[in-house]
Amino acid sequence: MKVPLLDLTRQYAELRAEIEPAVAALMASQQFILGPKVGEFECALAGYCGTRFAVGVSSGTDALLIALMAAGVGPGDEVLTTPYSFFATAGSIARAGARPVFADIDPVTFNLDPARADERVTPRAKALMPVHLYGQLADMAALGDLARRHGMTLIEDAAQAIGAEHGGRRAGAFGDFGCFSFFPSKNLGGFGDGGAVTTNDEQRARRLIRLRNHGMEPKYYHGEIGGNFRLDAIHALVLNIKLKRLEAWHAARARNAERYAALFEESGLLRRGLVRLPRAVTDRPVWNQYIIRVARRDDLVAALKAAEIGCEIYYPVPLHLQKCFAHLGYREGDFPESERAARETLALPIFPELTEAEQAAVVGAIAAFYKAG
Repeated sequence: MKVPLLDLTRQYAELRAEIEPAVAALMASQQFILGPKVGEFECALAGYCGTRFAVGVSSGTDALLIALMAAGVGPGDEVLTTPYSFFATAGSIARAGARPVFADIDPVTFNLDPARADERVTPRAKALMPVHLYGQLADMAALGDLARRHGMTLIEDAAQAIGAEHGGRRAGAFGDFGCFSFFPSKNLGGFGDGGAVTTNDEQRARRLIRLRNHGMEPKYYHGEIGGNFRLDAIHALVLNIKLKRLEAWHAARARNAERYAALFEESGLLRRGLVRLPRAVTDRPVWNQYIIRVARRDDLVAALKAAEIGCEIYYPVPLHLQKCFAHLGYREGDFPESERAARETLALPIFPELTEAEQAAVVGAIAAFYKAG
């Protein structure tokens, strides 16, 4: 059985009857830039995240960048973050003119270790940017305390964690800013790139709104330099339709995670130590990715791809070892948990429409690989 890592066509088939007439109406209006659809989505998103404000922007990467700009981060500043994440986390820091300062991860959650981050704070530290990786929240109680003690702006990279909850609060509601991505593969995905920044501070929200439109307020008057970080109306329209179904999709992902746990237990792979499953420490993870640790990872990937079983490595090279960050002076061995995760982890299909038979095929293929040798 062929099993895709992700199949968005299944989701779209369920939404087509609602989305296509709405998109046609938008095209007839020709109101593509900002406008009422963006405002509607921003209000709905803020309500969903439990924040006072949400500002739609052009991508998750631009959400990180504009949050750093709104926080006043620039040349000479340092921003503490994780070396085990998608490139945009550290790339946005560098684009703001600041220096990424890395600290190692917790091996269970794959998220920034607060104790390790505390060791890396210097007087130049202007912001702290934890990532809620794979849909599980970082330790925001400890990281929030760390940010307050050192006077750092707290920016959540929540690109993979919309709707994740802990202690009655959702991703994006813990920090000074929460940054989201609506890349199509995310739990809430648009028809292309899109993002948003949440905040509970009105002045920060107003500055985000200015910065996303070239620092302009009022029209053609520029008090500062921003950029073109606007969210297109067509993306907002689609996202607003999908947002109403997000809780059901989260529930389906959670069922799939539970089914994997049962299937792997039945397979005997856990007892033999060949596979280790993710462990939830967040009250409600949202399983943007289902990440296992495996023996002989690269050989297993080759076997799964030959069997047409979808899988992916997130991420094969930690950020501190990327060529473009060589000038930062990090070396292999500096962050052993991040480097070990890069060698051992593998993402399996977890999307809501995944069938029981497909999951059984995934686990069966992994079991067959280890049985063969």
